[in-house]
Amino acid sequence: RMKTIAPYTNWIRSFSCTEGNEFIPKIAREFGIKTLVGAWLGDDPEVNEREIEGLIQLANEGYVDIAAVGNEVMYRKDLTEDELLDFIDRVRKSIPNSIPIGYVDAYYEFSHRPNITAVCDVILTNCYPYWEGCPIEYSFHHMISMFESAKYAGQNKRIIITETGWPSQGGFLKGAYASNENAMKYFIDSQNWSKQNEIEMFYFSSFDESWKVGPEGEVGAYWGVWDKNENVKFGDK
Repeated sequence: RMKTIAPYTNWIRSFSCTEGNEFIPKIAREFGIKTLVGAWLGDDPEVNEREIEGLIQLANEGYVDIAAVGNEVMYRKDLTEDELLDFIDRVRKSIPNSIPIGYVDAYYEFSHRPNITAVCDVILTNCYPYWEGCPIEYSFHHMISMFESAKYAGQNKRIIITETGWPSQGGFLKGAYASNENAMKYFIDSQNWSKQNEIEMFYFSSFDESWKVGPEGEVGAYWGVWDKNENVKFGDK
């Protein structure tokens, strides 16, 4: 799969440093792809320990370009702010100073939690108009407003959209409908905007993931640019 996406991207994002996910940044290096590597934190202290140690090891071995300590932990309320801040501080003291450190969450969390925003080298924001039930005709501009909110909270810090996207099937949420046409429109609009304005963006996701029907319902399986069989969904490329 890395070979499939390599011609189309300079970066890849991984979400975990355990259960085989630690090989993602290593394989990315073989293809000359830069890495945003995340430690997946939750409410299990033993898992958190393995994730943090895995991130530190990968960073010290040279496989991490940006380190993400946690993903939507505040949104899920899995940890307290102080617990997350301790993890960020631990990683910072354990990896090279040249590697920027951040925390990934929904755009509004960076306004609501200034103590976390303050310790991040880079603001890593998830922007999903679909999950807010925004109709496709307004979604692109809503995404930009989400980005601007996180940017304002981070002041002059580097900001990266770590997730945005639109599902190609699976139903609807309020006024947001999953369809091939809507997914293609959102992809084109967001990609053109990011290139024209030099906005760093990770598009979610590379491939459809069948396992996501559990936590997100049917729509969870259809966020990929490629389908689960590694066929690109839109056009010939």
